Amino acid sequence: MDKLAVLIPCYNEGQTIKKVVLDVRKAIKEIPNSQIYVYDNNSTDNTAEEALSGGAIVRYEHQQGKGNVIRRMFREIDAECYVMIDGDDTYPAEEIPKMAKYVLEQKYDMIVGDRLSSSYFEENKRPFHGIGNKLVRGSINFFFKNDIRDIMTGYRAFSLEFVKTYPVLSKGFEIETEMSIFAIVNNLAMKNHIIEYRDRPEGSESKLDTFSDGFKVLKLIATLYRNYKPLPFYGWLAALLSVISILFFIPRVLVPYHLTGKVLNMPTLIVCGLMILAAIMSLYSGLILDAIQRKERREYEFRLQQVNQRKQK
Repeated sequence: MDKLAVLIPCYNEGQTIKKVVLDVRKAIKEIPNSQIYVYDNNSTDNTAEEALSGGAIVRYEHQQGKGNVIRRMFREIDAECYVMIDGDDTYPAEEIPKMAKYVLEQKYDMIVGDRLSSSYFEENKRPFHGIGNKLVRGSINFFFKNDIRDIMTGYRAFSLEFVKTYPVLSKGFEIETEMSIFAIVNNLAMKNHIIEYRDRPEGSESKLDTFSDGFKVLKLIATLYRNYKPLPFYGWLAALLSVISILFFIPRVLVPYHLTGKVLNMPTLIVCGLMILAAIMSLYSGLILDAIQRKERREYEFRLQQVNQRKQK
């Protein structure tokens, strides 16, 4: 098992990957038993050759998408601490020892490289990316009650317990959002670590599509809120259906019945009754799924213990 594994997922980063590998190697030279892994995701340029020339261990993932690459990394590599950094030379490699120290000595499970509290908005030349980052951060911190300051950063450190118990489900750039919410829901120890951010060098292009990938991230947030917080989700749905039913029932059914003694709008009465039934079903669905989610969290704690025992051996 490595003491420290630096993971670099790459797709067409031939222009910058060698510099990133050399910077990382310089940063971790004082950490014994550390390795640099570059995972090439079907690059059509010289990414793999440049990474090899820099001294990295190069492996391959042929299913396209950053989430698929991270799944492969987490599955294949055993280490006491993992640091994930992008290969586009936008993150300072000299912060790796500090981030690893939080995991190795202070037993944090995830360290978030926070760009948004430093130079991101000055360096980033794509304004919609900044807006999207703020929207995603605000949504997650509102719905999941946390204070992660940079949800979509690709610069993170992880413990062995996190890596070996985290089920990677996302295929693309939604992966950072998914792992952030996973850590929040399972009450894992997290810390924001402010880093300086620099924009990509000229000629290097981002693989993130602002609108399509942004929509996928927002859709994922809604899906994970439903999955991880079923009682609030279905409870609010039940309340909404009940309110709509009451708003139609009182003026169109109850008031005319009080005045005439007759039900003058039978279809409205039927629809309102069906909406109340749907609200009751929604509430009970939330209760059942909440019990299942609580059971899953208990089982997750057992999985953490198993990984910890394996680490100690």
